[in-house]
Amino acid sequence: MKRDEAGSPSEPVEQDTSGFVRSKQGSQVEDGHPVSRQPVKGQILRSASVVAVITLISRICGYLRDQRIALLLGTSPAADAFVLAFRIPNLIRRVTGGGALGASFIPVFTGYLREKPRDEALRFAQKVFWDVAVILAVVAIAGAIFSKQVVSIFTLLGHGAIRWDLAIYLNRIIFPCVLFIGLAALVSAALNSFHVFGLPAATSVVFNLVFIVFSMGWAYRLIVPHAQAGFRTPAVALACGVLAGAVAQFAMQVPALARRGMKFSPAVSFSDPGVRKIGRLMGPSLFGMGVYQINFFMDTIFATSPRMPQGSVASLYVGDRMMELVLGTYATAISTVLLPMMSHQAAAGEYEGMKKAFGFSLRVVSFITIPAALGLMVLRRPVIETLFQHGAFSAESVTLTARGLFYYALGLPAFAAIKLIAPLFYAVQDTATPAWVGAYALGANILFNSVFLLFFVGRLSNGGPALASSLAAAFNFALLFFLFRKRYGPVGARSMIAAFGKMLVCGAAMATVAWEGLRFWRSGQHHVVAQAGLLAGMIVVSAAVYFGMAWVMRCEELGEMRLLVKGSGKEA
Repeated sequence: MKRDEAGSPSEPVEQDTSGFVRSKQGSQVEDGHPVSRQPVKGQILRSASVVAVITLISRICGYLRDQRIALLLGTSPAADAFVLAFRIPNLIRRVTGGGALGASFIPVFTGYLREKPRDEALRFAQKVFWDVAVILAVVAIAGAIFSKQVVSIFTLLGHGAIRWDLAIYLNRIIFPCVLFIGLAALVSAALNSFHVFGLPAATSVVFNLVFIVFSMGWAYRLIVPHAQAGFRTPAVALACGVLAGAVAQFAMQVPALARRGMKFSPAVSFSDPGVRKIGRLMGPSLFGMGVYQINFFMDTIFATSPRMPQGSVASLYVGDRMMELVLGTYATAISTVLLPMMSHQAAAGEYEGMKKAFGFSLRVVSFITIPAALGLMVLRRPVIETLFQHGAFSAESVTLTARGLFYYALGLPAFAAIKLIAPLFYAVQDTATPAWVGAYALGANILFNSVFLLFFVGRLSNGGPALASSLAAAFNFALLFFLFRKRYGPVGARSMIAAFGKMLVCGAAMATVAWEGLRFWRSGQHHVVAQAGLLAGMIVVSAAVYFGMAWVMRCEELGEMRLLVKGSGKEA
């Protein structure tokens, strides 16, 4: 008899009329505790609602973090240097720890939990932990030692107005965070496999709070005077904050995994069959799961070109962060829940239920990302002015950032959809397909960026890299969707298209109202409090129009969103 994730005999399952999986006995065991078993739709909403709330808090803290960066550095050469130094190790962390490693580890670990005794599964996780620790430690040390060479690789098109020497210095401070954030991501993946989502989601809140503390005046008055001559800038304190936040992210999760039986005594074993399987899966998934981040970093490379205006790197970073507010709250929350859930379904052979879970998740996420994309495109300047035009962040900085945000927002639904469709392949332990699709998408990004830089830089300016990423994301999702449907059968494309059509109609009405609201914004300058109030009013009225239209058009997703909100009060 197969065993579930807690080591207990698995229960027989049946399909309800909607295609979601139900237990015949009506219960299951999660993390050693019996709980009621819901349809997959209910499980996704129940868990994702908690992750979404915590992630929303994190994104608010992330905004405060980015506001501190903008306030202290604006879009100056020092700001470009800090963003470049921060993005290099962050790219490695997201591609390996937060992307490829999690996508490779969760399907294999859930298989161990289902088919083997719990102690054996935890010993396997222990080996993976220490193998990853050794590899990331080597990468972290090498990245700090060879900081000059690392930064040179990512400024192939020239330094532009970036303070290259400062970027090297900051990268040397930040790079060791690769070890701690990578291990934190692995521990998060293990906890997610036990259906524990709240604590791992909260780690980013802690990271942002630690960073904000290091951005305060006392911190850089204490840290900056000890920096090397010529590098005494608040950016040094911010770099130290990144490293301290990474350590905190890792440390706060270790006790939770230890309580579930995980031992952290050294156990390096690169020859273990399970470890080798993760290694084989992880190689291809470096592109598949990480192409989103790689494409954004490609934007950074092209933004360093001397043909780009000063501040392009920092402005694209802020635009990206504004888009992440939506992606992180909904798409990332649901995809976090989706991968371990679909991995369990794939292990049990429940492929129809897996496809139903994907279709439902895509509709719910699109119900938010489509109007969010339209809203950001229309209200981009009021949003940036209200949230960031303080201190060193000037009106010129607002113009640069608003342009980048417009083109990033075009691709918002596609960016979100990729986060949901990639787990379909990883759940069936197919990392090769997203890898080569990701490689094609990266090639498309480079092609688009090159064409925009050579022929349209006068018209697009710093918006060119953002538009290239949006187009590449649309291509990436379309090809993945086509391939999955071809191999595994229909996934409800017709019903999805009908739902998307309703969302676009509702979104068009919302965008029209928001556009009319811009006339009040353009009527004159306002105090920051009045600005915030006016912007909030425009957003509330526009959102009311969207949800009102959704009710009139009987969008099924409106009721499902209410379930998502209600589920936020329950523990996942």
